[in-house]
Amino acid sequence: MTEPRDHPFVAAVKPLVDAMGGVLMDPAEAQPDDVVLAWEGQELLAVRLPQLGESLDHILAALERRHGVPLSQLDRKAKQDVVRILEARGAFSVRHGVETVAGALGVSRFTVYNYLNRENAKNQG
Repeated sequence: MTEPRDHPFVAAVKPLVDAMGGVLMDPAEAQPDDVVLAWEGQELLAVRLPQLGESLDHILAALERRHGVPLSQLDRKAKQDVVRILEARGAFSVRHGVETVAGALGVSRFTVYNYLNRENAKNQG
């Protein structure tokens, strides 16, 4: 990007873009699927959003950083909490989402479905 990285607008949106796994770039480099953001009428930066599959990997990595250990080393309760968070973020609408999450947690797909069913039953009753 040609504009200063310390511009207040860039500083404001960078944490959000980073959390989503996006990439900040110069608006001149934007492709049709990128989002160009303007500040006071001037195109200031563009954001390239990740593909859904990349987003799930990014979310899993963030959860692992938050817990400080590989997700597969968490206890059952913590793994259930991770599945609840991932469901709320739409992780299971991604193709092979259950398989990806199961692999990260070190459990079977059946176990992930059990966690999901348990959470859904708890919310209904």
